[in-house]
Amino acid sequence: MTAHITQTESVDAAPFPAPRVDSEVGPLRTVLLHRPGLELKRLTPRNNDQLLFDGVPWVDRAQEEHDAFAEVLRSRGVEVLLLADLLVEALHDDRARIAGIHSAVNERRLGIDLADALRSHLSSCGPEQLATALMTGMTFEELPAAEGASLVRKMHHPIDFAVDPLPNLLFTRDSSVWVGDRVAITSLAMPARDRETALTDLIYAYHSRFRRTGRAYGAHSAPVEGGDVLLLAPGVLAIGVGERTTPAGAESFARSALADGLAHTVLAVPITQERATMHLDTVCTMVDRDAVVMYPAVRDNLFAYPVRSDGNGGVLVDDRRPFLEAAAEAMGIERLRVIDTGLDPVTAEREQWDDGNNTLAVAPGLVVAYERNVETNERLEASGIEVLRISGSELGSGRGGPRCMSCPIDRAPLA
Repeated sequence: MTAHITQTESVDAAPFPAPRVDSEVGPLRTVLLHRPGLELKRLTPRNNDQLLFDGVPWVDRAQEEHDAFAEVLRSRGVEVLLLADLLVEALHDDRARIAGIHSAVNERRLGIDLADALRSHLSSCGPEQLATALMTGMTFEELPAAEGASLVRKMHHPIDFAVDPLPNLLFTRDSSVWVGDRVAITSLAMPARDRETALTDLIYAYHSRFRRTGRAYGAHSAPVEGGDVLLLAPGVLAIGVGERTTPAGAESFARSALADGLAHTVLAVPITQERATMHLDTVCTMVDRDAVVMYPAVRDNLFAYPVRSDGNGGVLVDDRRPFLEAAAEAMGIERLRVIDTGLDPVTAEREQWDDGNNTLAVAPGLVVAYERNVETNERLEASGIEVLRISGSELGSGRGGPRCMSCPIDRAPLA
């Protein structure tokens, strides 16, 4: 215990820069990723749909692809933080351990006796072992032995999950969003992702690097996911409303951002409620300070409801307007340049499905994209955008591209 306190004190003394993110394209300084681990090996044809993956990925190849993604970012001067490392470091704090164990043990599923046995077991684990259990989950056959018979054990198959795995941790974009100098811990809509925000929350609460960070939104509010939140420009947010983010979630997030002075305009953008367009960033992302890559099938049908403060603690909600028009006006520019996905409707639909719109901006006019979206990447380059191509044959099986797999923690301001 003493060693843990000593380590925490030494880490506390390290001078960490204050994180801040005001745009989608400001030069990226620090980013949070999660290298896929054993939790992906929990996926089977029996459970991959429930766990939100389209197939069963080849884990070793997914790790190779992710390592290459992280190296591309490092080669451009970006500091890459890995979620698993931060989680282990945070779990040296007893308060973080209590929070993590509380999130993992479902007494309604396990019953009181088995839940108590599991809590006792997890409490005896070191930070590395506990972090692995929290991310990878545990099957009933992996639970610690307990005295006496258990109907719960007997009636579950040995490979049923007593603690669900979290394969979607790969998509760090969704569970937290930085707006200005504050972090918003989101509320994820799908049951398979419930526990992700608990881990993100304890990292930001108990890791010494983030202890002085202010909060912008509560995880227990209505559903809103980071893939739906775009920082179009300093003071201008767009929030997609569809399969994952509800109108109530968008309004709660908007009220919080406006009240805290983090935004002057929030655009609530309805999107089709289906898997291919689960988040706003599956159809539109920023690639330059005045340019987006957009799925052409939605270009003329994407609308926005501008939301602003009324100056008295409430909000004003304008009638809906074309998204591109409302965005340009809020950003104070004449128009947004639009770069279409693909060259024709069939190619556009294929490349949108393959995350062609889901780019990560490293700097204005410099993005990371999946190499397989050949036509979209060529269109980006023809429009003056430099494309850093990465492989995503296995990473993409969870339906997410470079933006989905990254949570920017610090960006330089736009000049």
